Amino acid sequence: MKEKLEQLKAEALDAFKRAEALSSLEALRVRYLGKKGELTAILKQMGKLAPEERPVIGQLANEVRTGIETAIESSRLLLEEKALEARLSAETLDVTIPGFRIPVGKKHPLSIVLDEVKDIFVGMGFSIAEGPEIELADYNFTKLNHGPAHPARDWQDTFYLTEDSRVLLRTQTSPVQTRVMETQSPPIRIISPGRVYRKDEVDATHSPMFHQIEGLVVDKNITMADLKGTLNAMVERLYGAGTKTRFRPHHFPFTEPSCEVDVQCFKCGGSGCPMCKSEGWIELLGAGMVHSNVFKACGVDSGVYSGFAFGVGLERMAMMRFNISDMRLFFENDMRFLAQF
Repeated sequence: MKEKLEQLKAEALDAFKRAEALSSLEALRVRYLGKKGELTAILKQMGKLAPEERPVIGQLANEVRTGIETAIESSRLLLEEKALEARLSAETLDVTIPGFRIPVGKKHPLSIVLDEVKDIFVGMGFSIAEGPEIELADYNFTKLNHGPAHPARDWQDTFYLTEDSRVLLRTQTSPVQTRVMETQSPPIRIISPGRVYRKDEVDATHSPMFHQIEGLVVDKNITMADLKGTLNAMVERLYGAGTKTRFRPHHFPFTEPSCEVDVQCFKCGGSGCPMCKSEGWIELLGAGMVHSNVFKACGVDSGVYSGFAFGVGLERMAMMRFNISDMRLFFENDMRFLAQF
């Protein structure tokens, strides 16, 4: 048995030296040291030895195992080094070969317009405010002077998340204004851009998820003239000097008086065309002076302070900015469309 062990060791060491790959080295390890390997087969015969021979053969077997394991590790390190050298050699770059032009991404048209609007209002002293998209009905409706029977609260228009109609996906970014008025003392000058959700069918001008930009100014002696001046400045910066606007009386629960703001049609110059439905004007946004009930709900003294608010759809602004007729193009991720911007 002693001769078998020494012969096994010699054969194994020779086989390891001739191994050319890590896979073949692993096969050799299993062959000699595995549970059904040659060393195990020899050790199973130790029961036939005399008692005084077993310690000697056992010690020799341990030395053989240790020698084989050491040889395996040495061969493994050598093969790994060779494999690394071969891989590095194969991956050598020829720096004289012309490179490939990598396509560069473009800003999304909604991001372009949003950044422009932010720059306009930050330049006028406004700050950016954000709020939760999962909102309480108290902030989304009640504090904004929407009565319990207001149509906007209907389940067919709003995504409610609880059966008691207390938690919902916000239908506007106006709740950010109420939260700001509750936590900040006037003067306040903010815009609050963000995603909003309504149960609208998807078509060229509607989507169940879209973006709004709300604005709020609260200070002493704020008037409708301040609102008109601010919005006219935004429109001229966004659509070009000389762009004409029209303010029409309207009704919103959270402002009084209220108005809708139209921009003269860019395509026909006000003479009438299919883009403006032959009216010469395109509706842009809603605005007005903050209602005293909203001030009261938010803890602002309407006897001292006044303010104005406005809200505009980002998609509508982008469609007018780039003369896009279908809102769905913003969300379809068609690279042919997005690459134009």
